[in-house]
Amino acid sequence: MGCLGTLFNIIWILTGGWMTALAFLVAGALCYLTVIGIPLGRQAFKMASLTLAPFGKTISYGGGAPSLVANVIWVVLVGLWTAIGYAIEGALFCCTIVGIPFGLQLFKMAKLALCPFGATVR
Repeated sequence: MGCLGTLFNIIWILTGGWMTALAFLVAGALCYLTVIGIPLGRQAFKMASLTLAPFGKTISYGGGAPSLVANVIWVVLVGLWTAIGYAIEGALFCCTIVGIPFGLQLFKMAKLALCPFGATVR
């Protein structure tokens, strides 16, 4: 990641990225209180890591049939509304030239919000 990506991550964190990451961390910790919630908590932690500093990170998708079933459950419980929120915010950011890099990161998060199971954030 270059100097520009680092600068964008700092701006991102200072303008609210830390709050969203903290919310995902709290949600993940709450999910870990039940055995059945642990897989959901792991995905919330994955979202937190991307939400904290998204510039320079890539996501690879895979996982096969078990991930597909888990993603369907995730979308029904959490993912749909999260992805819609990220997509709307991304569209608003893309209305300005300065906001386009931030909007693209929000679209990346929207995609991960729909299919976190089987995805790897690097």
